[in-house]
Amino acid sequence: MNNQRSIPKRSILTAALLLALANPLSAQQVDEDAADESGTDSSASDAKKAKAEDDPQQMETIVVSGIRGSLTSSMNLKRDSVGVVDGIVAEDIGKFPDSNLAESLQRISGVSIDRSIGEGSRVTVRGVGPDFNLVLLNGRQMPASSIQDTSPSNSRAFDFANLASEAIAEVEVYKTSRSSTPTGGIGATINIKTARPLENPGLRANYGINGVIDTSNDNLPGMLQGDSVTPEVSGIFSNTMADGKFGVALTGSYQERDLGYNQAAVPNGWRAFSGDENNWGTIPQPGTPGSENIINRPGPTDIYSVPQNLLYSVNGIQRQRTNGQLTLQYAPADNLTATLDYTYSENKLQNKRSELSAWFNFGPSASSWTDGPVAGPIFYSEIINPATSDVAMGGAQFATKNENQSLGFNLDWALTDTFGLEFDFHKSSAESGADSIFGSNAVLGTAGFFRGTTTVDFSRDFPVLSIALPPGMTTIDPSRMLVTGSSFRNSYMKAEIEQTQIKGHFDFADYSRLDFGVSLNNVDNRSAFSNVQRDTWGGATSPADYPDDIWNLESVRPFFGSINGSNSSALFNQFFTFDFDTVRQLAAQAAGDESLYLASDVFTTDRRTAEDSRSAYLQYSNTWDTAMPIHAAVGVRYESTDVRSTALVPTATGILWVANNEFSVQFGAPGYTTLTGDYSYLLPNLDLAIDLSETMKLRGSYGESIGRPGWGDIQGGQTLSQLARINGGFGAQGNPALKPLLSQNFDLSFEWYYGESSYFSAGFFRKNIDNYIGVTTIQGTPFELHTPAMGGYFNEAVSNGCATSDLTCIRNYIFLNHNGDPGVVRGPDDANGNQTGTIAGLPGDPIATFAITVPANQRSASLDGWEFNVQHMFGDSGFGMSANYTIVDSGLQYDNYSLGEQFALEGLSDSANLVGFYENDKWSIRAAYNWRDEFLAGRFDGSGQPNPVYTEAYGQLDLSVGYEWNENLTFQAEAINLTDEIQRLHGRTRNQVLYVTQTGPRYMLGFRYKF
Repeated sequence: MNNQRSIPKRSILTAALLLALANPLSAQQVDEDAADESGTDSSASDAKKAKAEDDPQQMETIVVSGIRGSLTSSMNLKRDSVGVVDGIVAEDIGKFPDSNLAESLQRISGVSIDRSIGEGSRVTVRGVGPDFNLVLLNGRQMPASSIQDTSPSNSRAFDFANLASEAIAEVEVYKTSRSSTPTGGIGATINIKTARPLENPGLRANYGINGVIDTSNDNLPGMLQGDSVTPEVSGIFSNTMADGKFGVALTGSYQERDLGYNQAAVPNGWRAFSGDENNWGTIPQPGTPGSENIINRPGPTDIYSVPQNLLYSVNGIQRQRTNGQLTLQYAPADNLTATLDYTYSENKLQNKRSELSAWFNFGPSASSWTDGPVAGPIFYSEIINPATSDVAMGGAQFATKNENQSLGFNLDWALTDTFGLEFDFHKSSAESGADSIFGSNAVLGTAGFFRGTTTVDFSRDFPVLSIALPPGMTTIDPSRMLVTGSSFRNSYMKAEIEQTQIKGHFDFADYSRLDFGVSLNNVDNRSAFSNVQRDTWGGATSPADYPDDIWNLESVRPFFGSINGSNSSALFNQFFTFDFDTVRQLAAQAAGDESLYLASDVFTTDRRTAEDSRSAYLQYSNTWDTAMPIHAAVGVRYESTDVRSTALVPTATGILWVANNEFSVQFGAPGYTTLTGDYSYLLPNLDLAIDLSETMKLRGSYGESIGRPGWGDIQGGQTLSQLARINGGFGAQGNPALKPLLSQNFDLSFEWYYGESSYFSAGFFRKNIDNYIGVTTIQGTPFELHTPAMGGYFNEAVSNGCATSDLTCIRNYIFLNHNGDPGVVRGPDDANGNQTGTIAGLPGDPIATFAITVPANQRSASLDGWEFNVQHMFGDSGFGMSANYTIVDSGLQYDNYSLGEQFALEGLSDSANLVGFYENDKWSIRAAYNWRDEFLAGRFDGSGQPNPVYTEAYGQLDLSVGYEWNENLTFQAEAINLTDEIQRLHGRTRNQVLYVTQTGPRYMLGFRYKF
């Protein structure tokens, strides 16, 4: 297979269009000041000025450029808005403060971001996670799609990494609810506004070219690396004509980025126990065999956890992002404007990965522990002698594509000086799926069976893996390598929205105003998944099927140099990498079936949900010109939604024991089930603002808002995980009758605009949220599946001398004594002489128990916090700064000492920003530091048990420098993550590492030419 980058046709067209714009535009260079004085632009400006005067709620727009101008416009947006609104305004046409929208948004108080592949992707606002923040594009609700590695996606969150920032004119973050805004945002409603030609009359155009240097790309094995420098090109063209009656705006951008990230992880989580518990995986009790190997053993009332595995991975990614927008406007009269726009974005990623991992089977062990009551591991070791376990060295190769499209039409008609109507319709879609025959996530498991005693040191940031090799072996042996298991997954999601909105306003003689509107919103979502998996982890074929020279020996240590502990001399510092497609083809040839090593487009899980919503709103606003002027707006929104969810779910038919502690649920033909639900809400809002003086303002707001459940929570059926364990399996079922989260929102803030472009503000907020969706786990026996664990063959092996925990002994006994008997299929011996094959559950064997998670509205919670902002300009020196600090708190914290399911608010964390800048006629320099404190990111860690996942505190420094060569040409440089920070997640204690990730600084150098 050709692994070279394949540039999409749309990307070629975009680049060609940008280059084509350059020549004709250079021939039409316009003096913008002269254009502003022409009759054409003057008439358009006068019309818009009159319209703004007729609309007292229309926000003031100040045409500015530069860092100071952007901050000043953002300040005026905050000052002049109804309710609590923050925002970001472009520094100039085609120039947003950050190249990534999420990273710009994190500069706003109360906004935190989740990072993926080293850049911002999703936002949390005031402690409310990404799924409950609504994203609009020019006032329209946008669909969102994403995919998961091992299951259908559940998320409604919008991924800002799909959008380039060049076409964005402004982003508004509404932190208080508004009756005129579509529902769905509890934390905030984020409105992304793009350029409109009639709002910027005259010819305006520019194009820019950057070179992107991502240093993480250089910290990879050579076969995973991309190009050292990748291109980014963007352009914008806007013009008005026909005496300002017609306008056209065209924007486009194309970016390539080659990057990497390296990760040490316990991806299958930790098994948590109480100190006096005896179970599979527990450490020996005092006085029992093996207890002499335990140092500082947790006490009987302490909590401790043991790891299920440890994995190192090096990941190479290539990304191509294409964005484009066409906007046409026609204003046949001063009081009528029609707008037609089309927006397109595409984000393609190609992934390659190499791994080194070791699984723990919970045999004899040694360990050392920190003090309780929640004890953390200092080291954990599994004693393996002889060295016949597997050293797993997997590889992955797959590709995904995210595509967003939106077509909209808007008609804005001022019928009289006091009465206006607006009609808006859009049809938008977001689609994510595989972009490779290997699927959206494809893994080949390869291994050599020469692992002896395995130890992990968890005392530092980096978990240090040590492996004892067989006597005489100092370097891992390629002649003993073979393909074991494999998985070719195909995850797909598509969301479509058709939204019709009719709005109107009436201005009364006393300067009060009535706003009203109705809307219809139809959302269709499809989430699907398939998996072609070979459960032959003991060895799918034979080492003889694979030439020695396909295995490339690499060292581990160089790829983790930024993480404390990676330089340990105890580190097992070797692993093999390989060309994925070469090994895949050899495995398929040995198996005699190519389809076993390709993804399938036939989905075994397919969830289809339709939400049909109807809404109407009224809002009355007025201003009383008293000694301290008072501004008030009171409104109500009615929202009614019908939910219909249909799901194709697999029908389980049996259980096979395929490896030591791996049981595979077998599935037959799937079937569809359908469930329904509905809900209606009346959502009031009230905003008050008092001008204490010309520079001071006091605000108070109350409003109610809703946030809809995740797609997986309202699926119409039950699904079982394919992988089960000796003590049972896992599954999930949905509930379309779930109610949305309902939040009562209170805000009180003080703002002091004490100088030109300078202000201070302090605000308190509180959210009382009902209908939180809890995950209840029920123990069930779906499909009445028989498991071989503790079954007839199993018990016979135990009665003939095998220990209950010695699964290798038990499997060997069954294959030696029952091969060919019902349910027993013996395969070839592995490299160490152990039996492989499958053992099926038979009638008379125990019925398998599954832990089934079921969502339910079962909780209420409150969160509150403070936001502090200061922006200061140091006179005319060119220096300025902006800083903010957000405190978020809730009584619902996760209790690390408690086992079992808990409810706690995820995403709650304090955060801070500090931005300093200098600019003059030629130079602009900005340094921005963002910090987010530790927060609970999840309540399940991959182990199948309820365990916390904490993201540790993270701070990042970014720097940008611009130099204006002349009024047309600007050179620019940007550095992201200058100090090479790492990201780390842990469980109940800091020693319980879950993920620690190293990326690297990223640099962009380029220029922008303005016409």
